[in-house]
Amino acid sequence: MTKKRRHGRHRRREAERMQTAVLAGAAVLLIAVVTVVVLILRCCGGKAETAAREAGAETEASETETEALPESGDGGEAESGTQTAQTEALSGTEGETSVPEESAVKSTVAAEVGSMDDEQDPQSGANAAGTGTGASVDLNTLAKAEGETDEVTLGIDVSKYQGSIDWEQVAQSGVEFAMIRVGYRTKVTGIIYEDPGARYNLQEAAKNGILVGAYFFSSAVSEEEAREEAAWVADFIARYPVTYPVAYNCEDFQSPDSRQYGLGSEERTRIACAFLDTVAAAGYTPMFYASRNEMEGNAQWNMDTLGSRYRVWVSQYPEQPYPETAASTYSGTHAMWQYTSQGTVAGIRGSVDVNLAYFGYSQAAQAKDQTPVEEVAANPELGIEFTEVNDTVTAKELTNLRSLPTTLDSEVIHQLSNGETVQRTGIGSNGWDRVIYNGQKLYAVHNFLTTDLSGASSGAGADSAQESAADGSGDARSDAGNGQGDGGNGQTDAGTSESAGMVFKDVSEAVTARDQVNLRDQPSTVTGNVVGMLNYGEAVVRTGISDSGWSRLEVNGQVVYASSRLLATSMDYKEQEKITDENPEAGMHFTAASGIMMAKSGQTNLRTLPTTNEPSRVVAQLTGDATAERIGEDKDRGWTKLIYNGQTVYAVSSYLTQVG
Repeated sequence: MTKKRRHGRHRRREAERMQTAVLAGAAVLLIAVVTVVVLILRCCGGKAETAAREAGAETEASETETEALPESGDGGEAESGTQTAQTEALSGTEGETSVPEESAVKSTVAAEVGSMDDEQDPQSGANAAGTGTGASVDLNTLAKAEGETDEVTLGIDVSKYQGSIDWEQVAQSGVEFAMIRVGYRTKVTGIIYEDPGARYNLQEAAKNGILVGAYFFSSAVSEEEAREEAAWVADFIARYPVTYPVAYNCEDFQSPDSRQYGLGSEERTRIACAFLDTVAAAGYTPMFYASRNEMEGNAQWNMDTLGSRYRVWVSQYPEQPYPETAASTYSGTHAMWQYTSQGTVAGIRGSVDVNLAYFGYSQAAQAKDQTPVEEVAANPELGIEFTEVNDTVTAKELTNLRSLPTTLDSEVIHQLSNGETVQRTGIGSNGWDRVIYNGQKLYAVHNFLTTDLSGASSGAGADSAQESAADGSGDARSDAGNGQGDGGNGQTDAGTSESAGMVFKDVSEAVTARDQVNLRDQPSTVTGNVVGMLNYGEAVVRTGISDSGWSRLEVNGQVVYASSRLLATSMDYKEQEKITDENPEAGMHFTAASGIMMAKSGQTNLRTLPTTNEPSRVVAQLTGDATAERIGEDKDRGWTKLIYNGQTVYAVSSYLTQVG
């Protein structure tokens, strides 16, 4: 090998050594840089992790740290860093505190409300697999509650309109459960109110062994309002042993004066879901209530959604109630059937809704909140419509002032004599007046009081003995018929009196005009002079009814007369007598009639209800020589009830003519 070649090889080795040194230096420098980075990360790692978690990126931060550490060649550091993140996530340290926030729970609930058909819902996924609608059941809302059985149970639903209830008698009558209205949202102003009888009804029903559920009358116009209603209900019932479901009740949304007017079916359904999901989240069984006609075929509600998520309570009143009619004809699945609004139950004055539940419970549930609830007394004015007044009255002769507006279980506090005055603050629809005596609220029979303070006795003979002779119903009408006539009117047989040559059956009740009616000084349109006018919503006291169609009234101490058919005993009868599918003849007075009828002018509509307004529907037309059988007629309203092809229908009387 020549010297020149040796020198060349030496230079190449020198270059290789220099290259190796440079690479080694670079590697050392790289290691130093990575080491510094690791130290910085270890120093600031806690703050970085916290910020990452708050941003919802805890996993990404951990992965970044794990990937960075092996580059330093320090595998132990990578393993240590990963375990630290896991330990914090499990031990309840600062990292865990910021992850499971309340907003996450609310977000989940909102998702359930927003879309039952969400493809990400595992239940809807099961449905897509072809197992039918049962597969999409929400286990939180349709699953059996603890102690639930498959037995059929009988119950009622009540509110302030049932008055003060004797729950001991109700229990003895065989009622097993009661759905109790706890509150409502006003239909125009949207204010939530507690039902005035709710606390007493929940308390006494449970005390007497009747299992209770609850319902709320909603007029919510948004999901937010519905959740507000449900939260209020859950809080209100928390200290009571609510065992049966908690129901959402929404009606009258098609009335132009309702704040819900104009809401569509899907929007109302979402609102109902918001309420019911909130009820379920509070630990109660949610249930949706509506009439059969509103639910059938998704007419007013999306029952595909509501029926798959919640228990359903259907209202349908057949002509023959259960058990003559075995079941509702509603085609959808339902857990409870309200089959009449005209039930009679011991302990309840007047009618009450009766229900059949296709389930029961072996025992009462425990209250969610074990804090003792304050005992409440019965409200003596429940179920009585008092017209507020402010006048001074005295006894016509002598009458009892009682602790309750009834002769049953009430205490006589004072006997009021003629000439001794008290302040009257209300006139009740049951014939009792509310008065203030020595600062105490008491009650007296209306017919035994007068605004005539001249001191002269009416001579009618009203006294405590006559009041005590009442038949025990507790209704002042019984007292009024036991010898007490209208001031100065001649007395005939017991319970009747004569005025202006006409015999009247004595009554004592508040009435108003169905629309507008003349008040006359005699019961005659010929000899009676019009002395005033009564309008709908204005209350006066009716003291007598004649068979001739006249009512005797007392207005400001004066006796006047009005046509009976133009009066109503309910101050809001227009609302209560609204014609619906469940109550097709509300406010109507059909009398039996016969005959074969045909259209007078060749054609007339046959309707499901005796009105041209919704929800009445034209189901057929009577044309040509076609006939229908007449079975009833309301001459005042001008409607005829017919049987056509086996179906009960209605037609305007003036459009019909009799052919047989």
